Amino acid sequence: MQIFCRVIDLNGFAAAARDLNLSPSVVTRLINELEEHLGSRLINRTTRKLVLTEAGERYLEQVRRILADVAQVEAEVGSDTAEPRGVLKVLAPPAFAAHQLAPILPRFRALYPHIAIDLSAPGMVETLDENFDVSIIAAQGKPLDGSFVARRLASSSVVLCASPTYLKQCGRPTHPQELLRHDMLSPKRPCELTFYPEPGDPSEGSRLQPLTLVLPSPALSTGHLETTHHATVAGMGIGGFPSYVIAQALAQGTLERVLPQWRLFEMGIYAAIPSRRHLPAKTRAFFDFLVSTFGGEDRDPWLGKAADPPALTRLRVKHA
Repeated sequence: MQIFCRVIDLNGFAAAARDLNLSPSVVTRLINELEEHLGSRLINRTTRKLVLTEAGERYLEQVRRILADVAQVEAEVGSDTAEPRGVLKVLAPPAFAAHQLAPILPRFRALYPHIAIDLSAPGMVETLDENFDVSIIAAQGKPLDGSFVARRLASSSVVLCASPTYLKQCGRPTHPQELLRHDMLSPKRPCELTFYPEPGDPSEGSRLQPLTLVLPSPALSTGHLETTHHATVAGMGIGGFPSYVIAQALAQGTLERVLPQWRLFEMGIYAAIPSRRHLPAKTRAFFDFLVSTFGGEDRDPWLGKAADPPALTRLRVKHA
């Protein structure tokens, strides 16, 4: 279509070929193929000039309109790729959305006022969902598998916590076996927990082997992590949480870590996108913002630095 228009605009196959940096034979062949495809002659050729047939005139009018529409669409898509704007669809685990994304979204909004966030948090996210621009994945103990692009944001250890009130009333356990005498809050009943000694801890815990413990009858069993979190803060018992959930509570003193020489397991936190190709500016902006905020490294930014909220963490951006 574009070549046909240039041939007519420049009134010649040779002139169009020079303008398009093609050989005259290629231009002639493509016009012939176009006419054969349409089943109609578009141009009457003479030795001096080109004359459009009646079908050619109708075709030229429609083609110019189509090419103008294509140019407009390409310009709009190109501006979407170049300028951060539009609605960004994000999928995240509920607890991560509440405790980590919600506090930092105002800062992202201040940086990119033309981006609106459509955040979904229906449950755990273990792989990319192509219905979203960015998926926040929490993966336990295994590398991500799939035909998508993912970048580690951080690691998060799952640790035991209790309120100061509960520990004052019921005592502080010094070994996982003592948990059998405490009120435990767990995802299910009965609950099997495997405890791992914290790496690099100079205490006795670092020299111990993993220990598996079965809790036959927890005081509260629910798969809703926020309910467990609020019940633990209220003093109902001891619960296990990802560090990104309890970092603020630890900093404020509403929760205290129990058995700090042990952890339950570790999760990798990732930001995933379908592809790097033609990445919209809104997606790139949010992706880089997440990496900058949470560090983009295989370490836990929430344990040991609980007093520093993620919104204040400023690290070098690493591009996908």
